[in-house]
Amino acid sequence: MGSVRAMASTRLLCSFRAKAAAAAAAAAGSTKTLARRAGWSVCLRRNVCSSPSRLQSCMSAWVIDQYGTNEVLKYTEDISVPTVSSPSEVMIKVHAASLNPLDISMRGGYGAKLLKLRRNPMSVMDNDSEFPLILGRDVSGVVVDCGSEVTHFAPGDEVWAAVPPWKQGSLAEFVTLTEYEVSHKPKSLSHTEAASIPYVANTALSALVNAGGLCRDSSSNKRVLITGGSGGVGTFSIQLLKAWGAHVTVTCSQNAEGLVRGLGADEVVDYTAGDAAEQLEMMEKFDVILDSVGGETEQWAMGMLKPWSGAKYVTLVTPLLLNTDSMGLLDGTLNAVFTLNSKVIQNMIYSGVFYRWGFYAPDGPALDEISRLVDAGKILPVVEAQFPFTQVPQAFQKLEEGHARGKTVVRVAEEDDRQVEELVQDSHTETADSEQEVQETAKQN
Repeated sequence: MGSVRAMASTRLLCSFRAKAAAAAAAAAGSTKTLARRAGWSVCLRRNVCSSPSRLQSCMSAWVIDQYGTNEVLKYTEDISVPTVSSPSEVMIKVHAASLNPLDISMRGGYGAKLLKLRRNPMSVMDNDSEFPLILGRDVSGVVVDCGSEVTHFAPGDEVWAAVPPWKQGSLAEFVTLTEYEVSHKPKSLSHTEAASIPYVANTALSALVNAGGLCRDSSSNKRVLITGGSGGVGTFSIQLLKAWGAHVTVTCSQNAEGLVRGLGADEVVDYTAGDAAEQLEMMEKFDVILDSVGGETEQWAMGMLKPWSGAKYVTLVTPLLLNTDSMGLLDGTLNAVFTLNSKVIQNMIYSGVFYRWGFYAPDGPALDEISRLVDAGKILPVVEAQFPFTQVPQAFQKLEEGHARGKTVVRVAEEDDRQVEELVQDSHTETADSEQEVQETAKQN
C-alpha cells in the first residue's frame, strides 16, 4: 500500500501550473524509473500496476500432470504467468493459500470430466489434456492488475477470494479471477489468517442461504444441527449462525469439543461416546441440518427434523461428480438428477421436510459481508496448521490425516514480501525527494 501512496503523490505533481510542467515531467520520469527498478510499473489510471506479465513470463507453482496420490505433486518454475484477458478480470499476487478436502479429491481425479467441460465447453469435441493443473481453492493476496471494466479494485488492494474448482488454483505466485469472485480482505487479518476462510465461507453461505433458506434476518432462534462441526465448513458455519442468532448443535469427537464450544456451539454431541443418532433423538428437533459427513448420517438425519414445518436437510456430500466420473457426463448427470428428485419427493411426502444438495458458489459480494463480520470480531479464522510454499506435499499429507480442527494454510509469499516492502519504501522515499525538488523548481519559476 505504500507504493500506492507513493505513486499517488507522483500524480499530484501533474496539478502544478504550466510553468512547472517541464520540471514536473522530469521528476515524474525519474520516479517511474525508480518504480520500475523496484519491480513496479506505472499505470496512471490505476495508480500502480505491478502486472508480472510485463516483467516475467513464468512463475513458480505446484502442479499435477496426472491424477494420483501425493507423489503427483510437482514444483515448477516454468508455468506461464496468467494474464488479464477479460475487462472484468483481476490479477492477484498470492500471499497465502489454504487446502480443502476438495483439493485432495481433485488431485485424485474427482470431478475430472465435468470440471474439464466447465473449463472448456469445446473439450467434449476433442481430447485436449487439462494438465498441468494447479490446485488450491483459497487465496489472500494483493491486486497487481485489473481489466478495463473493473470498478471495485485497484492495484495495491489487499483481497481474498475462493478460486472456483474449474480455474487454475492458488498454489502459485499469481492467480486471475473475475471481479465478482473477489472481495477486499478483512483489515484485521493477516494474509495467512485470511486464506483460511473464503472457500468454506462461500460453500457454507451457498448451503445455508440458497439451500437452507437461512439469512441474517431469519435465523433468530432457529435450531440448526451441523454434522462434522470441527472441519473448515463446520467451524465457519458455527460462527456465522451464532452471529445471526441461531441455536447451534454440533457433532464432533470429544477432543474437538473445546474448539467448537469456544466458537459458540450451544450443544455438542460426541460421536465417539455413543451412537450420535440416539443422543440427538433426546433433543428437540431441528429446523435445518447441514451435513458435511454424508454416508450413514443421511439415513438418520431426516428423522431429526421438525416434520411439516418447512425444515430442511442440506448435504454437502452429493453424487453428481462421482457419477459423471464413472458413468460419463450425460448418464452421470441424469442419474444424479433422478436420485435428487426421488429423495426430494420421498421426504416431502412422508415427513414434509425438504431434501437439498449444497454446493460451493463463487460470490465476492457475499465475502464483503463476511469481511465486515470478521472485522467486527464475530468470525475468527481457525488455522490448524501452516506450511511454507516449499512444503506443499507435507500440507496435503497433513490434511489427508483427517479429523481436521480448522484449516491447513500455505504461506506462498514470505521472503519476497519483505523485499517488495523494502523496495517500495525506497521508491516512496525517492518519490518524496522528487516532489520536493519539483516544488522548489516551481517556486523559483
